[in-house]
Amino acid sequence: MISSIITGFFFLYGLILGSFFNVVGLRMPNGESIVRPRSYCPHCHRTLAARDLVPILSYMWNKGHCRYCGNPIPPGYSVMEFITGLLFAVTYQVFGLTPETGMVLLFISVLVIVTVSDLAYFLILDKITFPAFFAILILRFFIHPNESYESHLIGAGLGFGIFYIIAMFARGGFGLGDVKLFAVVGLFLGWPRLLVVIMLSTCLGTLFGLLMMVAGRATEGRKTAIPFGPFIALGSVLAVFFGYDLIDWYWSLFW
Repeated sequence: MISSIITGFFFLYGLILGSFFNVVGLRMPNGESIVRPRSYCPHCHRTLAARDLVPILSYMWNKGHCRYCGNPIPPGYSVMEFITGLLFAVTYQVFGLTPETGMVLLFISVLVIVTVSDLAYFLILDKITFPAFFAILILRFFIHPNESYESHLIGAGLGFGIFYIIAMFARGGFGLGDVKLFAVVGLFLGWPRLLVVIMLSTCLGTLFGLLMMVAGRATEGRKTAIPFGPFIALGSVLAVFFGYDLIDWYWSLFW
């Protein structure tokens, strides 16, 4: 009973923060303040009242439209709120009330913001990845003072080094924002699970590209921009919860 209540609290907390992460991911790339002005309709720019800002419920109450101008509101806002709430709840279920939960929630928060900004603008900002890198580095030292840093530092180096080289030869097909995000992912997860993220994100991104071609949204002879950050984020989340299980499964195929 108590566990269910706490899980619900984490879900609600994630919903609220998910709404804020939408603001951060959409405003920071434009150089806007994340505090002022208050949230507004992207169509009529009318300042939204408190009743319009309740995560998910406001979207449902207003039937997916602005209460003032009647224009449709992109469902992505509510989708990201729900995903954030769900991930926060799952994090508690997996890690409990432990310091590690705080680190995982920080990591997930960064991934959500990065996903929003990359989907909207094809940008992953240094203002997000740099503070995240050093925050993870410092927190890991205080939370796990006796743990070896070797795997995590190697992960950060591999994440940055491998994809920096790829970015140099990709001629714009792979952004430096993705490179820095991989450094953050490698630092947080360590190099074994970083390899899982690389495999998952590459497979998921390729599959999505193929589906777009089948749907007629992209053609083989035409360059169609697809943000890679969301696939890195999805692969990272899967690696947080299932990374070691996937590694064990992979080795079981050969041993």
